[in-house]
Amino acid sequence: MRKPRILLADDHRMVTEGLRGLLEPDYHLVGIVEDGRALLEAADRLMPDVVVADVSMPLLNGIEAVRQIKKNNPSIAVVFLTMHLDVAYAASALEAGASGYVLKHSASSELLTAIACALKKQTYITPMLAGELLNYRLNRPQGETEDGLARLTVRQREVLQLIAEGRSVKEAATVLGISTRTVEFHKYSMMEALGLKNSAELMRFAVEHGIK
Repeated sequence: MRKPRILLADDHRMVTEGLRGLLEPDYHLVGIVEDGRALLEAADRLMPDVVVADVSMPLLNGIEAVRQIKKNNPSIAVVFLTMHLDVAYAASALEAGASGYVLKHSASSELLTAIACALKKQTYITPMLAGELLNYRLNRPQGETEDGLARLTVRQREVLQLIAEGRSVKEAATVLGISTRTVEFHKYSMMEALGLKNSAELMRFAVEHGIK
């Protein structure tokens, strides 16, 4: 019988090695990646049944990576395994298309349950956040997006993360394969769209929205 195919994305090697031991008896672990851009490439190439990803990753955060994965390959299910006990992160994860949200310090059985649910096209949210998440979504003002980033394009969010990581315009351009002039254009377009006056305010926005 074919084992479901799992792709892991986490920049902490100890975490992924621990997950390998947990998952390999029942799943086929097709790959491990350590940043969000590598996750995009691996998801396209390996076509796993389920991606297990962290929220905070270098180059491209997990939530933005999953937005792009679900757009290109909607059949791939995603479960977030994260340290972020924050209902706003969980809401953003679901909005991005995730099927599960589990905390790293929870029992390993929770992750296995979330993966099993994802394979059945069901959703699993850690009980520590489930009730709070329901209230958050019910009480959010009508028309307000869950992650506060809807005014930005995909490319702008990619540029924003690299800037928030402290990369120079030249470094960001190299990572994204675009010109420095284009990076500057996206930077100032973001500030205009968000009503921000300078780079410091843009950095503050990034921190407040978990872009790092």
